[in-house]
Amino acid sequence: MHHSHERIEAGHQAAPAIPPASTHTLWLAAAVSALGGLLFGYDWVVIGGAKPFYEAYFGLVEPSRQAWAMSCALIGCLAGAVASGVISERLGRRGGLLVAAAIFAGSAVGTAWAASVDAFVLWRIVGGVAIGLASGLSPMYIAEIAPASIRGRMVCLNQIAIVAGILGAQIVNWLIAEPVAAGATGAQIAASWNGTTGWRWMFAAAGVPAVAFIVGALLIPESPRWLAGRGDWDGAQRALRRLGGVAYAERALHAIRASLQASTGRGLREVLAEPRFVRVLAIGVVLAVLQQWCGINVIFNYAQEIFASAGYAVSDTLFNIVITGVVNCVFTLVALGTVERWGRRRLMLLGCAGLALIYLLLGGCYLAGWQGWPLLLLVVLAIACYAMTIAPVTWVALSEIFPNEARGACMAVATTALWAACFLLTYTFPLINSAMGTGMTFWVYGAICAAGYVFIFRCLPETSGKSLEEIEKAWR
Repeated sequence: MHHSHERIEAGHQAAPAIPPASTHTLWLAAAVSALGGLLFGYDWVVIGGAKPFYEAYFGLVEPSRQAWAMSCALIGCLAGAVASGVISERLGRRGGLLVAAAIFAGSAVGTAWAASVDAFVLWRIVGGVAIGLASGLSPMYIAEIAPASIRGRMVCLNQIAIVAGILGAQIVNWLIAEPVAAGATGAQIAASWNGTTGWRWMFAAAGVPAVAFIVGALLIPESPRWLAGRGDWDGAQRALRRLGGVAYAERALHAIRASLQASTGRGLREVLAEPRFVRVLAIGVVLAVLQQWCGINVIFNYAQEIFASAGYAVSDTLFNIVITGVVNCVFTLVALGTVERWGRRRLMLLGCAGLALIYLLLGGCYLAGWQGWPLLLLVVLAIACYAMTIAPVTWVALSEIFPNEARGACMAVATTALWAACFLLTYTFPLINSAMGTGMTFWVYGAICAAGYVFIFRCLPETSGKSLEEIEKAWR
């Protein structure tokens, strides 16, 4: 199994080239699909800035009700991830993106004008469904339209959109919220503009990119690989010509036809019954779980305390959170320039090793009682390391390692595992931290990153520069 990357290399052939004049169509289609990632990031983070205001408006004072309002969207994320496989196979990749876009738009309006806490929770769950759908469909669509030579960079566009959505939510919250007087009571906040109206506009703002997503999804072509899988070869050829020109379409269609002929008559159960594809799915699930359990959420959870220990005032918290968002964005852009040159495998190994080392040092600082700029520097380094490696490259790898005829279902399984891992991390983090302390908690996640390094070194093939059909052929 640890020699699988060599087998992938052996299956490599020259990928068809794309005429420069056609690349703008490709990037435009990828950018439209990446709007799903932008809305994913925005919807996931916007609730943080709105939290004190909607809680005051609805009178949420019990910790259990506050926690449910904050985390209920995760139920929708799991449902959306599970449903994404069926939707993407029956309606197509573009059809699935349209469904996600419509749900994003509806949930933005519904959440913003919720009259009761039950309605608020319901619309947050609905928004979570859209997040779950987009988290799998957007990178999968991009991977299926992209030529091998730039597929990694194009799929990274989805992660750039996610962090841009996160940063956008942080900035929108910061700009919309009016200053709150120190010591303001819940009743005073509820009666203020923030409490009655401001938080609603924070959620409603997502409607603008959601509408743009709907319009864009109506204009982009369907995935040629999905069309070919349905037997619509003329439609697949038209989509490929639109995306890359005549010569590219002919060569790509030939590779797709050969791949599908090798799997003729096999249903999903037959595909997943084969040991080689069970292994591929297992690799995808482990990568999805690792992206969550690498511990970066610990960093984000502790950002406020670490900034405070570095001497920053509490009033600067929102601005400092924006700074971490900027670091996240900038280093995700670094991945755009390195994912093809350095390769998926090397970047994932770099991310696991880098985070393991940073967590080792952070845990040591906490156990030694250190404060100030060393902690601040390590936090920024951890965010930068994650943003340029594990965060974007996981989506790239997941979008390209699965077989054509089962890609939608496999992607659904992997994204479901990712959201389940997110839930388990969120649930167990306070327990681990309470039992072991912050320093040891960082060391636990450092050990997980070290184990991830070993797994990736032994099991993850290098897929950079290979077409999806070449990758699948190598697994055979």
